[in-house]
Amino acid sequence: MQNPLSTTYSEAENRTLVGAAVAGDRRALDALVSLHQPFIYNVAWKMVHDPHDAMDLTQETLLKVITKLAQFNGRSSFRTWLYRIVMNEFLMGKRRKGEEAFSSFADYGARLDAVPDAELTREEEIEQEELSREMQVRCMSGMLMCLTREQRLIYILGDSFGIDHKVGADIFGISPQNFRVRLHRTRKELYNYMNNKCGLVNRANPCRCPKKARTLKQMGALDEDNLLFSRGYRSKIATYVTANYAEAGEAFSEKYTELFRDHPAREEFDKRTAVSEIIDNDELMKYFE
Repeated sequence: MQNPLSTTYSEAENRTLVGAAVAGDRRALDALVSLHQPFIYNVAWKMVHDPHDAMDLTQETLLKVITKLAQFNGRSSFRTWLYRIVMNEFLMGKRRKGEEAFSSFADYGARLDAVPDAELTREEEIEQEELSREMQVRCMSGMLMCLTREQRLIYILGDSFGIDHKVGADIFGISPQNFRVRLHRTRKELYNYMNNKCGLVNRANPCRCPKKARTLKQMGALDEDNLLFSRGYRSKIATYVTANYAEAGEAFSEKYTELFRDHPAREEFDKRTAVSEIIDNDELMKYFE
């Protein structure tokens, strides 16, 4: 997956593809969509907590972009123009079921406390390592759901994907200083919860993913044959973080930021999607001219 918000982004390449796509070149349009879809999907995945909802959100957003493509006037960079549309869809779109399931850090913590800790031997922990990993990613994704949409999106972009704060500020239409302030406040809120609850960040906390995973498996809430996050994803978000990203923030952010960047990322997508079906359909394409 190419991170189009990194310093290696090519504005010239994107503008060439846009010009050709608007002129009717469907291969250019397909190339443009293929270039940006992986990044949009992986941000959507962290936004809505569910890979299927993330695909729906990604396709809805890309269809909106296609319908507006001819309106790009070149006054801003294409990247800024595109991701302002994307972020607006993410912020203003309908609420997804993952967002409805979580209301606050206090409520989320109480629900975790209500799950009994199973007793496990070291051998049993190793045997259910994949299930424990699924529990960890689901739990941390749930933490993100306790943030507001704006906080969630700023944290995902600013820390998980490590975008440059100037780029983030352009996308959100705010100053770089304001972007940094909002990111700082979100970091503190997320860190305060994890430092007081999560054993991954603070070993003094009793909450452990393997113990919770065993109990939830016994309750039927976790199943090795129905994993959302652990199976089939070879890449990690950390792979796509800008190499020269130097604004990691306070020292306390390092551990939990590393944990979020360690989450899986999806690179490959089926060739036949709702977007590609529209690109290949002469009748439907008339509506986007």
